[in-house]
Parts: sequence; structure tokens; C-alpha cells
Amino acid sequence: MKKKIVVYIAASLDGYIARENGEIDWLQSVEGEGDNGYEDFYETCDAVVMGKATYDHVLKLTPEFPYLDKKCYVFSRSAQGKDQYVEFVNESVASFLNNLDQDAKKIWLVGGAEILADFLKAESVDEFIISVIPVLLGGGIPLFKQGIPEMDLKLTDMKQYGQIAQLYYKRG
Repeated sequence: MKKKIVVYIAASLDGYIARENGEIDWLQSVEGEGDNGYEDFYETCDAVVMGKATYDHVLKLTPEFPYLDKKCYVFSRSAQGKDQYVEFVNESVASFLNNLDQDAKKIWLVGGAEILADFLKAESVDEFIISVIPVLLGGGIPLFKQGIPEMDLKLTDMKQYGQIAQLYYKRG
């Protein structure tokens, strides 16, 4: 079975995943329902992938690393080897996916924008689950960076959690 890479992320209505300084405090300002489907999604994942900036931000935000029960990979240009939570990746997306454990069938691409752009350039993203937060930030770190390849997507589902709209897309 082919590995499936899924982007599961929240973005402001105007397409930003964080403020310019990386803060995501605005996510807390919106009323959702329960965990907005997070636990159900998380349970289906075999591994978690993120960039180093996202990893550093997660470590600052949470008292306990939230992905202890999953194999976790962090793409980094400087960090190498492993730490207590993750394995650092210093190779291309294609090489990483070729060398990835065969048990990892569904991989959650947590973020951020840099690593997402790398996976999109490698044409390795299969699905998107985007929670649209009804906030206009007017600037910040965009979900999709300039220079990514064109990709046709098919809307497969939509869910509403309070004021949050969750959109499900698959590659066309």
C-alpha cells in the first residue's frame, strides 16, 4: 500500500497559518465544537512530520510533547540524529519517503509552510484537511507559499464545528 501524506491544518479565512512572528493565538478566539474532529483524525495516523520551526513552537506551547505515541520526524537543515521525541531528517522529501518505515501508511504533515511547500514540490501530498477559522489576519505566514506547483483538487467532504468550516480535498 502506498504511503498517504495528509495535511491537517488550520488557516485564517485569508489564508494564513500564523502571524508574522509565528504566533497562533488567534486560533483560540473562535468557537468550535469539542476537538473539531482532531482525535478521530489523529488516531488514523501512523507517523507525524513537521518542520523544525513548527517543532520548536510545539515544544514552547505544550508542557508535554503531544505526539509521544507516534513516530515523529522533523525536517531540519541543522539538527541531526534524534532527541527524546523525534528523529531529525536531513534529506529530500523523495529520499525520506523512500526510506520511511513500511508500517507508516498514513503520515500527518503537521506544518509549517516551508515543509508543506517542499512536499508539494515533490508532488507528495495526497489529501488536505483545512479548518478555516473565521478570522482575517491581514498578513502573516501563508498556508501556501509562492512557487508551488499547480495541483487539481477534488472536494470530498465539508464539516462544520461551531464557527469552523473544515474542508476535505484529495488530489484530482
